Amino acid sequence: MASQSPALDPGKPGLRVLVAVGALAIAVAAFFVWRSQPSPAPLPPPTPVSSPSPSTTPTAPKVTIHVAGKIRKPGVYLLPAGARVTDAVTAAGGVSRGASLDSLNLARRLIDGEQIVVGAPPGTVSQGSPITGPAGGVIDLNTATPDQLEELPGVGEVLAARIAEFRTTHGGFTSIDQLREVSGIGPRKFDEIKPKVRV
Repeated sequence: MASQSPALDPGKPGLRVLVAVGALAIAVAAFFVWRSQPSPAPLPPPTPVSSPSPSTTPTAPKVTIHVAGKIRKPGVYLLPAGARVTDAVTAAGGVSRGASLDSLNLARRLIDGEQIVVGAPPGTVSQGSPITGPAGGVIDLNTATPDQLEELPGVGEVLAARIAEFRTTHGGFTSIDQLREVSGIGPRKFDEIKPKVRV
């Protein structure tokens, strides 16, 4: 009895169809593998820089002023740069009852680190004018305002402010020689200033 061919033997034409189907399946699989590869995603557009919030906005420059004397709320106050003596008096609550503002130049511009004494007793020097003592033309380093310090030889607005700041941070001058420690005062300038100051 002759052996029979397997029932699933497709023969040559069927083999070609199977090969074509297999090739097509491989091509489809390759296409999907290629499509599944990650592709570079476009970068998101840059976020616009927002305007600074009020909390990060640079603050205006300030000056630190010490208000003393016959004033309702004596103390140290932080005021906007360009403020006047009258602004410092107002910030400190105004003058005490019976006190006079005659010794103050209320229109004078404030300088950082200065002290304003309200209601200075008669006979003392007024703010904004040169301080002269018995020796004539001698300025007290511990009570002079920056404006008065500018009356010294070679002392301008910047150096006067440095002297006032040194006085504030060191609790006053105990010796004229301490002027040497102020930035901007060299030996020659110190010799010019020394006869015109006292402590």
